[in-house]
Amino acid sequence: MTRVAAIDCGTNSIRLLVADADPATGELIELDRRMEIVRLGQGVDRTGRLAPDALERTFAACRRYAAVIKEHGAEKLRFVATSASRDAENREEFVRGVLDILGVEPEVISGDQEAEFSFEGATRELAGRDHLAKPYLVVDIGGGSTEFVVGDDRVLAARSVDIGCVRMTERHLVRDGVVTDPPTPGQITAIRADIDAALDLAEESVPLTEAATLVGLAGTVTTVAAIALGLQEYDSEAIHHSRISLEQVQEITGRLVTSTHAERAAIPAMHPGRVDVITSGALVLLAVMKRTGAREVVVSEHDILDGIGWSIA
Repeated sequence: MTRVAAIDCGTNSIRLLVADADPATGELIELDRRMEIVRLGQGVDRTGRLAPDALERTFAACRRYAAVIKEHGAEKLRFVATSASRDAENREEFVRGVLDILGVEPEVISGDQEAEFSFEGATRELAGRDHLAKPYLVVDIGGGSTEFVVGDDRVLAARSVDIGCVRMTERHLVRDGVVTDPPTPGQITAIRADIDAALDLAEESVPLTEAATLVGLAGTVTTVAAIALGLQEYDSEAIHHSRISLEQVQEITGRLVTSTHAERAAIPAMHPGRVDVITSGALVLLAVMKRTGAREVVVSEHDILDGIGWSIA
């Protein structure tokens, strides 16, 4: 087996997986999985640049991750960066900082590459589950972008579009540096219009209505699942492969769009870093389910990190 470390640095969070990869069984044996909200993409949609304080938050997390990787003795490390660092004019500053701390250069991957990693990570373990019909539509709702991937045993079509939860929040819900609390009907209408336009774009490349099983990834989906399951604290095992109905997503989204910051923060399983962006993310998830005709979403805790892990092994 090969001990690998994978880092996924997105617009909202940076995540680490350390695992033993067993090619004989097709398993990733997880040793450590963790996440920090660093909001690297703070302001990128407006300024086109990574903010100095966002970079420092990210570098601080990298230093902590370096210690974990050393402790576990990982043989190989791959650092993948996604939407925010793709969009930023000063991404070389980010690249240099990561190289200094971790000894590897972050790979600023394309949306299509991100989609393939997400599909691999989410579906590898679904093989042989007869109750989940193929083809799958894997939807990864990130901070800056959302990836759509259709495939069975391999990727058949993929598209990345710019409707992440952080991007939608900053574009439509922030006024004078503060998130509107709660959002106005006009703001929600504007977000929905952006989402619909992006889904039209995705549908040019990906047959969104032809998949048999919708698989949802990342923090928006897992948080909505935690709320639907009534969890008093975040429980990865309970969330993984749970099935959340369209009616549940509609009800939760309806509550979120009329809630205040304090009300969202009081939800037991809500991570503090998602309080301001969960409403936009839930609107994306609901729109995807309506567009695809899915009656439920299968929630996966395994995602791009696992795909990166396998790409190293």
